[in-house]
Amino acid sequence: MTPENPSPLAARLDGLLFFPVTPFGPDGGLDLDAFRAHVRSGIEAGAAAVFACCGTGEFHALTPEEFHACVAAAVEEAAGRVPVVAGAGYGTALAIQYAGLAEDAGADGLLAMPPYLVVADQEGLLRHYTALAAATSLDVIVYQRDNAVLTPATAVELARTDGIIGLKDGIGDLDLMQRIVSTVRREVPGHAFLYFNGLPTAELTGLAYRGIGVTLYSSAVFCFAPDIALAFHRALDTGDDATVNRLLDGFYVPLVELRNQGRGYAVSLVKAGVRLAGLEVGEVRPPLSEPDAAHVKQLAALIERGRALLADGADA
Repeated sequence: MTPENPSPLAARLDGLLFFPVTPFGPDGGLDLDAFRAHVRSGIEAGAAAVFACCGTGEFHALTPEEFHACVAAAVEEAAGRVPVVAGAGYGTALAIQYAGLAEDAGADGLLAMPPYLVVADQEGLLRHYTALAAATSLDVIVYQRDNAVLTPATAVELARTDGIIGLKDGIGDLDLMQRIVSTVRREVPGHAFLYFNGLPTAELTGLAYRGIGVTLYSSAVFCFAPDIALAFHRALDTGDDATVNRLLDGFYVPLVELRNQGRGYAVSLVKAGVRLAGLEVGEVRPPLSEPDAAHVKQLAALIERGRALLADGADA
């Protein structure tokens, strides 16, 4: 029996997932024109979906009004070509409020980020996510990371919940993920629950996650170097190990080492990369801070190296 997922969104999430940054102007205010340009260029470059106002998009720093404006703009730019998924977070009441804003803006789904600050037990997490799913008509993907780590039993209950279509993993515990995948498959037979690799610079662990059947992932690199990100994704999909290893060794591993040089670089360094690509998206908002100028220079050199590696592969 082929597993099925009745969600229209689930059927459309196939390819490289784009998490745009949120641009701010010199005065610190939302730059909606730059956001539209960023989303539009990502879709035209080949993104399979737009995840607006999530972690890379500084969800934590946006007002509800800014959030609604960005999600609506992403929906308009997508124009049905690809689905738009919006972030939702904080406590249950606020997550439901953001879900309502996303629904009003025309989003296709929600990425439910961890509840704010508190370390809840499994019963509390289950109550939180099921309440969110019950309060919206949008499909929900649960983001496991930080203070929201699920047991296999909790994942089973989420998979059985109407409206919850998948789990994005930002922990990186492959033992846990294999147990979750196996338990859901055994306890909810015939249901294709979606799994996503949601680690920062997910390409670095792409081979490992594919080993347990997790093929969907979000690419921060796509924000500023879509050609590199798409080439890697294509190589991973087709089993082109030579290209995968060349880009891992020469680009992605050094990128992760650079990312690890500063707190918040999973967002601020990506935003610097978008500026390097020619789109002025401003700085990150507090409490994040800008990356060191020397690190931005290293990022520029790395992008050049990545493109040189692509050229070397094309010439081989």
